[in-house]
Amino acid sequence: MDQRVLEAMLPYFTQLYGNASSVHTVGQEARYALDGARERVARVLNCRNREIVFTSGGTESDNAAIQGAATALEETGRHVITASTEHHAVLHACQVLENRGWEVTYLPVDDFGQVDPQQVYNAITNETTVVSVMYANNEIGTINPIADISAAVKTRAAEFNRTIVMHTDAVQAAGYLDLDVRKLGVDMLTLSGHKFYGPKGVGVLFIRRGVPFLPLITGGGQERERRSGTENVAGIVGLAVALELADSERDAIGARCLALRDRIIAEISRRIPNCVLNGHPTERLPNNVNFSFAGVEGEPVLLGLDLQGIAASSGSACSSGSLEPSHVLLALGQTADVARGSLRITLGKDNNDSQVDRLMDVLVGLVDDLRALPTLSGTAND
Repeated sequence: MDQRVLEAMLPYFTQLYGNASSVHTVGQEARYALDGARERVARVLNCRNREIVFTSGGTESDNAAIQGAATALEETGRHVITASTEHHAVLHACQVLENRGWEVTYLPVDDFGQVDPQQVYNAITNETTVVSVMYANNEIGTINPIADISAAVKTRAAEFNRTIVMHTDAVQAAGYLDLDVRKLGVDMLTLSGHKFYGPKGVGVLFIRRGVPFLPLITGGGQERERRSGTENVAGIVGLAVALELADSERDAIGARCLALRDRIIAEISRRIPNCVLNGHPTERLPNNVNFSFAGVEGEPVLLGLDLQGIAASSGSACSSGSLEPSHVLLALGQTADVARGSLRITLGKDNNDSQVDRLMDVLVGLVDDLRALPTLSGTAND
């Protein structure tokens, strides 16, 4: 967490501890902070304050968006479209609908992991109610042409004379890409605080005014009855400050990460044979590197890096305990064996060239050592 974010949050744990739904002075102080945070987030997203809903994070926001819009439009159709490379928060939400009788189309992606707007257009039928395509992939960093996809959805909706809600999971994009919902053309957008140096356990769901929506969580009627539950005021304040800082510092941090990213990609490609860069070579997040190494499984690479004080991943952090090959890499056409040998390196604003030097020294030696180990058949890896 950014120190400036922590400092903004601290008073709301102690002195300003009120429930924002209470009418007394302490509660109204919390309400004032909540309204201010909503205004800050809306300013970054270029939307109305009332279109911002605070949640517990990206997973809840994704589930609420997809299930909330689909159930609200159930009488007009029961068809949802998404991509095969989405985060499990989206895929599993779609599977819930599938189990309840909805038809779900899982679009393929190209070799770089991008969704083709024309394929989205072609997949829409007179039963389609929701389309959900992520802004940037959490594993391989590939950026999707969301504005073009949104335009295709709106064109098709007009042709069928029906409401089709366009949602994007922008969790990975925050702090690196423009989040202007008007430019993106989306009806719903998901964010998660900890992805841009804010607190964990707090997120955002943008719901454009007039979009049909039934709440996933009901109870006290908070967030204009779109998400019940006592608001996490400290977390929401922290998220708003973090998002504002991430947006204002986006160009500088993006340029710094991009230089380090391109250096890592170049050095891995030069120093480690039989490796494949996963994701788009240029249309990718400036802080994302993802490689597959032939003849090496991802788990021992991660453990070896961790022993040297380097934290990395073999895919989504939400499923990094799984030995299953990445569904994202399988969607790109990789075999299960190659997909198991993937490594995701994510950069941040505090990383520097000396850390890249150390990463490369450790990684090159580690891959060489692992490839030299005998296999179960007694022969060395190629």
